[in-house]
Amino acid sequence: MLRRLILRQVSAAAAESKFRIHGFNQRRGIHSRNKKAMEYVAKGWSAIKEVDRVIDYCELNDRRLIPLLRGAKENFELALEADNLNTHARFWLSKLHLKYHVPGACKAIGAALLVEAADMGNADAQYELGCRLRVENDHVQSDQQAFHYIENAVDQLHPGALYLLGIVYLTGDCVKQDMDSAVWCFHRASEKGHAGAAIAYGSLLLRGVQVPESLTRMNTVGVPPPKRSIENMDMNPLELAKEQFQVAARAGCDLGLKWLQRLEQEEKLLMSQEDNEYASA
Repeated sequence: MLRRLILRQVSAAAAESKFRIHGFNQRRGIHSRNKKAMEYVAKGWSAIKEVDRVIDYCELNDRRLIPLLRGAKENFELALEADNLNTHARFWLSKLHLKYHVPGACKAIGAALLVEAADMGNADAQYELGCRLRVENDHVQSDQQAFHYIENAVDQLHPGALYLLGIVYLTGDCVKQDMDSAVWCFHRASEKGHAGAAIAYGSLLLRGVQVPESLTRMNTVGVPPPKRSIENMDMNPLELAKEQFQVAARAGCDLGLKWLQRLEQEEKLLMSQEDNEYASA
């Protein structure tokens, strides 16, 4: 009896050890596939960035771009072969089909890949699809679908989606106008370096729009409230606006630089007027 019990315990321990080793090997295999897929994605993304760097100086269908575009397409396809659940590869492959003159490009394939990537939770794909639905279709159902995808991207704090939703709340397009929600969106997008959001935010501050003490009013979308309120709430609105235009300027936005120059001139004029008043007194 004792011998049988010992053998049973040894057998159970061996089975548990085998299960653990199998589970570890399985996780290691998944990690290896993910890593390989991301290596292909990085290569394809680098090729696209090189195309974007020179595309403004040549024709869109310039034959010199074909090797780069073909290389990007092959790398994204290899990434999906390594890991079919990789949403980054699926999104960038969709952009190749939809935007670039890559050999073998197909708009239908690109659209299908974009929808798949968005439905799989890729924030870039959700934002891209939401924008396309708003622009390319002019009926209520498409607007609702567009808003759905943009909301999902906002849930992941995608800067472009935050900016777009801020504009929606600012203008009252599709939703009830909500200045607090618009400011919240612009603030979060600006934190991520979005130039357009920073310009919009700074402009609102100059117009006297009050920054809410707690930016938590996002009733229409399920966005979690920020962990803290805006710092330096007691700062001069002019200084807060200047910070936003500096964000835009750092992002390479010429309008941000123009706003900074304008504010600098106004500050100099104000100081000159104060000096004259002090001297006359």
